[in-house]
Amino acid sequence: MTNNALVQNILTIEKEFIWFDAFLNARLAHFFNNELGDPFELHPGPDISEDDSIYARYVKHYQLKSGERLILLLCLIPHIKPSLLDPFLIKDSITGRFYTIFGGLAGQNHNGFLPTGETAVFLMAGNDLLSRATAAKLFDVSHTFIAFNILTLEEAKSSEPRLSGQLTMSEETLSLLTSGEDYEPPFSSKFPAKMLHSAMTWDDLVLDTNAYDEIETIKVWINQKNNPEWDNVSHSGWMKGYRVLFYGPPGTGKSLTATLMGKECGKNVYRIDLSQIVSKYIGETEKNLSTLFQLSENKNWILFFDEADALFGKRTEMTDAKDKYANQETSYLLQRIEEFQGLIILATNFKPNIDSAFLRRFQSIVYFKLPGVSQRVKLWEKALFRLPGENQVDVLKIANDYEIAGGFINNAVQFAWLNARKNNSKIITNQDVLLGIKREYAKEGKLFNN
Repeated sequence: MTNNALVQNILTIEKEFIWFDAFLNARLAHFFNNELGDPFELHPGPDISEDDSIYARYVKHYQLKSGERLILLLCLIPHIKPSLLDPFLIKDSITGRFYTIFGGLAGQNHNGFLPTGETAVFLMAGNDLLSRATAAKLFDVSHTFIAFNILTLEEAKSSEPRLSGQLTMSEETLSLLTSGEDYEPPFSSKFPAKMLHSAMTWDDLVLDTNAYDEIETIKVWINQKNNPEWDNVSHSGWMKGYRVLFYGPPGTGKSLTATLMGKECGKNVYRIDLSQIVSKYIGETEKNLSTLFQLSENKNWILFFDEADALFGKRTEMTDAKDKYANQETSYLLQRIEEFQGLIILATNFKPNIDSAFLRRFQSIVYFKLPGVSQRVKLWEKALFRLPGENQVDVLKIANDYEIAGGFINNAVQFAWLNARKNNSKIITNQDVLLGIKREYAKEGKLFNN
């Protein structure tokens, strides 16, 4: 966001905060003093129909009404101007306790008032039971707040009222409204995924014709979501999401292909770290997956599950409770994949390891096979060309003698370049390359024959 845009956005939010403060005072006066007058009629909110700030565009995009704007502000205030919620810290003079109807929580480090679902319902409806029941529907899974991960009503503690859970603004909403930038979640146990980047282009990828054809079909699906006809297609329940399986030996371009598709289509690609998702604790895997999909919904991200057979493999026979829960997690994952409305790519080195129940649900299955001699020649030439300096490599001979994939070729060339420089030479030789190939063979536990 430019400085001018940031200033405009802050000015809009400041007007919204002034409105919120006036509305809250009116709601409290209505509650404590039984003053007549509907706070919504007394304080309808600033007109932002002609406002072009980030905040205003966001509100108009999701068609948030006045009450919904107040709830949005309620969640934003603790991050920007927490003192606006200090009126909720008043205590009942008779009980000496905070008012139950206000809800709210005390933070561990935050010294102010943290809103809960109960706070939002009071703000919207005061003490009117019918209005409160209507306001509680703002946190149903079908409401815009939850469906588009704008806000989150955290799960209440065991046996406590549902609305006593903390009401928080999602990180992506907070980032957009305060900085105007898209939120990129950091890698963590809650979001075990990393965004893939590459300086390479499609010219650096060498695949066979069948693989290219399948990839083009996938790109058509991605781009059709911008087509006016798409609403009719998606509303019919057909092709809401797209599921793809990439399979083939390591180093054949599966990760690079996913990255390049996102790069071309303007989509972030996140590689899922399955080792972080799969937990030894029963039920934790399902919780990790739920968080991952919740953050990914409606973001137009491409989810890339590498080594997918670790979670998507054949379901086991149930011989004990551990097998039972493993199968439940697999079934849950299958359900969430089918509900996901974006592109999901599963990658594996061994297609037979994938459960047939999953295979039937893929719209595209792409085989990344080891490159042939002519393709290996291209890969060696491209890899050598990318590095500065000269080379005296017999590309045709090496391509004929060693059947390795593109990823390993890139690694071998990088080592060859470093090895030449280590020997104070600016020319890569066959011997440098062969040492690089030997290292790649050692990684795979293969015998190298020079």
